[in-house]
Amino acid sequence: MSTIDQIANYTNDLLEIEKFKDYAPNGVQVTCQQNIKRIVAGVTASQNLIDAAADAQADLLLVHHGFFWKNEAPTLTGIKYRRIRSLIHHDMALMAYHLPLDAHPELGNNAQLARRLNIRPAGTFCRHEAVDIGLYGETDTAVSIGDLGRFVSRQLGRQALIICAGDHEIKRIGLCTGGAQHYIIEAAERGLDAFISGEISEQTTHLARELGIHYIAAGHHATERYGVQALGEHLAKTFSLEYLFIEDSNPA
Repeated sequence: MSTIDQIANYTNDLLEIEKFKDYAPNGVQVTCQQNIKRIVAGVTASQNLIDAAADAQADLLLVHHGFFWKNEAPTLTGIKYRRIRSLIHHDMALMAYHLPLDAHPELGNNAQLARRLNIRPAGTFCRHEAVDIGLYGETDTAVSIGDLGRFVSRQLGRQALIICAGDHEIKRIGLCTGGAQHYIIEAAERGLDAFISGEISEQTTHLARELGIHYIAAGHHATERYGVQALGEHLAKTFSLEYLFIEDSNPA
């Protein structure tokens, strides 16, 4: 059995969290007193996920979206109080990794999404401060935006929103999961044929059309389910833990 500090120190080094200037703290956000035997992974530390992890008798909850975001109220009241109270009541630790989990070249959200979409990574982009968090790569054969959109929808189990920006086929694709739609400009500057992220803003449609780069909004939650699963599986194997991924479905 391992302590939360042993697991956290290993994970912090693995994901190189010191390289990132993030919007929330990476690593242990709520600690526990017990040794860790069972880890539950999920995308967001919602009350639903915390309750499900408690029912599964988890000692550690691993998420991509945790607590203590920049510019939010620092007080432990309301929803945040209830969530943290539940964790403490069950002596369940919470570890959260945001941008470091997006960027990791093997376990990260973008690397895992590229694998599911049969995109061969060729390089990184989408720079945040001094670190690239997205990637770009190529498909084996050129495809139409319609075919790519349908494939993405099937692979993620969610209907993707497709913005067509011309009649050109797609071979070079950029990926940056979650709310990274603003990186479409950088994607176009790199000469990519299409860019895939999770969300879409009003201006994203106009940018795609005027820049001549196809855009696919595949869902914030849907694009960020895979990194935390890969990390959870890796930690379970490394520390001989029981492991379970729990899907708290989210259409956004």
